Amino acid sequence: MGLSIGQVAERTGLSVHALRFYEREGLLADQVRRESNGRRVYSEDDVGWLAMCIKFRSSGMPLDTIRQYTELVRKGAGNEADRLALLRSHQEHIAAQIEELQEAMRVITHKVTIYEEHVAAGTASCLWTTPNEEPGKELSA
Repeated sequence: MGLSIGQVAERTGLSVHALRFYEREGLLADQVRRESNGRRVYSEDDVGWLAMCIKFRSSGMPLDTIRQYTELVRKGAGNEADRLALLRSHQEHIAAQIEELQEAMRVITHKVTIYEEHVAAGTASCLWTTPNEEPGKELSA
């Protein structure tokens, strides 16, 4: 027994419109079956594939890359090195993004600490002054 588009939407968090879009864009590994009345019937494998695609998208993988990966999977055995290269490239991209975010977090954490200390001491009003307000005073926002 298969799943309706509504059931898949509920389980994946994608809208019915998004599911149709994924199908139209060729992002599903298997073609969605249809009942005699034309209604889509999804499998558990489809739900698992969609869950993976959702993670790919949330990690910033472009639709073209997901489509390329999907096409490689559809072709079957023999292109695993190509799939690995595609996934490794995206993994490296994510690792670089994580490093950038970690650096941003270090800066923000430092600023939060400064603000917490000044707010607790009642000296927060000196944290950001423009050169016009106090000539020669260093900005410490």
